[in-house]
Amino acid sequence: MKMFTHKNCFFACRLFFCFAFAAFLLQSCKTKDPQPEAAALSCNDFCIQNFNPVANWQTDSAKQKTIFLDYVNSVDGFTIPTVKQVKDGVFFLSFDLKNTSASTKKFYYKIYYQNESYKFPEQDDSTHKEHPFAEENFYGSWEDITQSFKQTEQIPADNTFHQVKDYFRIVGNPRAEERYSENGQNNRWKRNPRVGNYSFLLVVSTEEDLKNIPTYIQNIHQKNKDHFANPYYYFLFDAGKDLKSSVVQKSDYTLKVTAQPNLGSGVYISDYFFPNPADKSSYCSSCGQSPELFQSAPFQQFIDYVDASTKMYNIPVIGDVIKDNYSKLDYNWNKNFYQKDELIPTYIRTAKDHPCQTVFSDSANKKIVIKNPKTTFGDWKKESVGIITRQGLTYGKYRVKVKMTELLNKNGVWNGLTNAIWLITQGGGKWNYRRNCNNEGYMETYWGGRDDKRVPAIDYSEIDFEILKTPPYCPENTFPPIYKNPLDNSRDLKKWNVPFPDEIVNNNDDITVACTNWDMACREPKKFGVGCNPLTYEGNTFYTHRWDHWYRALTEKKLESDDELFQSNYFYFEIDWRPTEIIWRIGPEPDKMRVVGYMNDEITSIPNNQMLLIITQEYHNTKWWPGAPYSQDNIPFPLNDIFGEVYDLTIE
Repeated sequence: MKMFTHKNCFFACRLFFCFAFAAFLLQSCKTKDPQPEAAALSCNDFCIQNFNPVANWQTDSAKQKTIFLDYVNSVDGFTIPTVKQVKDGVFFLSFDLKNTSASTKKFYYKIYYQNESYKFPEQDDSTHKEHPFAEENFYGSWEDITQSFKQTEQIPADNTFHQVKDYFRIVGNPRAEERYSENGQNNRWKRNPRVGNYSFLLVVSTEEDLKNIPTYIQNIHQKNKDHFANPYYYFLFDAGKDLKSSVVQKSDYTLKVTAQPNLGSGVYISDYFFPNPADKSSYCSSCGQSPELFQSAPFQQFIDYVDASTKMYNIPVIGDVIKDNYSKLDYNWNKNFYQKDELIPTYIRTAKDHPCQTVFSDSANKKIVIKNPKTTFGDWKKESVGIITRQGLTYGKYRVKVKMTELLNKNGVWNGLTNAIWLITQGGGKWNYRRNCNNEGYMETYWGGRDDKRVPAIDYSEIDFEILKTPPYCPENTFPPIYKNPLDNSRDLKKWNVPFPDEIVNNNDDITVACTNWDMACREPKKFGVGCNPLTYEGNTFYTHRWDHWYRALTEKKLESDDELFQSNYFYFEIDWRPTEIIWRIGPEPDKMRVVGYMNDEITSIPNNQMLLIITQEYHNTKWWPGAPYSQDNIPFPLNDIFGEVYDLTIE
């Protein structure tokens, strides 16, 4: 995959957001006939019941509530909820408190939230101490980091439950970490909230007990020595669970956060990819740089990085490989009988000079269309096309519904395109560094060779679906298959029309689904391996491949039917990126997905930084795929525009 280092120039403008609320918080009133969901929780001085952390949001099932990320005005970071979703743009929390002491008192309370779907366990099973990566979990509390525990009004000892109300919302960079801040501004978009299920933890204490809670737990912005301390660990597994005059309650309610951007909201053209667009004639209401698109478009047009290895000496032929049923005999003839001075020297092209000409956002059908443009004689081009999300996330189950181009015709000849659905680092340098690699480090750059130096941390990460015509097996360094060299003797068919190997002919209608994790050759995983190694998941065996100890990626391959994936009206592709594993799935419907790739943290370094999603139809240099039966140079330039359509993106 052709890569780039994202510098986030397209986030140049930062919007300041604030909100005001009526005098709602810190209320208490008598509850005459409480209907407790469970038995009240008690300590020595009080008891609580009816804790509801999201009282103003509807319930889907018994205790599950669902909310979708609001993409409008989200370039500064997602907030959950927004003013479009609830009146004041906050969740109302409430609980009932009964003062069981002998005198009127104030009590102290704090709410914590944590993403439960994509987390490390709070407690390490082997040491029974806090898990070393529990601080990476996405958790937060009050948006104002200077606010510790809040105090209630004076609550009389009248043997009556009094209701306490407050509000909060889930925001990015909730600990206000310095790595995500710049010039005193908390850039919340650099650590966006995660999708998945959230839990809520309420802690209520007396003034005396509050003194026993460490300041770095009361204020999650603070560190315990050099690390953040996860409050869930402290209150559920550590000293916090033994506080004598405190109640710790994890709510029965959970909140499911899902991302499902409206693909009809337009495509934005960023200055990063198009610093000086020569042609803006295709700008329109659904594609361009208008303020409306800046605020609402979830995708932007993507430009592949083009390096010197993509230079081709292409046959001077224009044809529609798919519709014209270009044959293997056609391929072999054109490969052998054009003279060197007749070939077209060219690089893989991109749309960097003509934004919006090859991407379309359809507001009526809520889809995005991408187009590899046709070639005309003299304007020789194989042009890659794609889109990339604008808001980064860490972890998630990325499922796309697409109708991408067919790759093979009925003769099994490849049209030269690679259909790709992939995640890439959001870039940015230190703020987006991956977790340190403690065994020799990562290879420093994406493009460097084996002599590239190793460093403890980098921001580069990538997880790929790449679908093309290439052998599916794990190769050795001495690479089969051995293709016979043809002889350019036009009078002897057998000499120039050399048959393809059986392994290619026997899989004539299949393409290869390649699943790759760019771990940048971090050797820390205990089963880090080179060559071809088996890995079993759910009863299926996958074979991982790495060329050598310096190679930056681990790949698995699986043969699939080109007709099933790309001749149908649509197909689903899913990258399930978790803290300790990655699962690649494909299928005709979301409930009929099958696993085509699997890796875990025992064999590869799983990225933990923020990434963006890309969908492309791109021309690869086949030298990147040793053993590919068709060479890009010997495939015709496209006679017709080649379309791909993106119908849905769901991240959950």
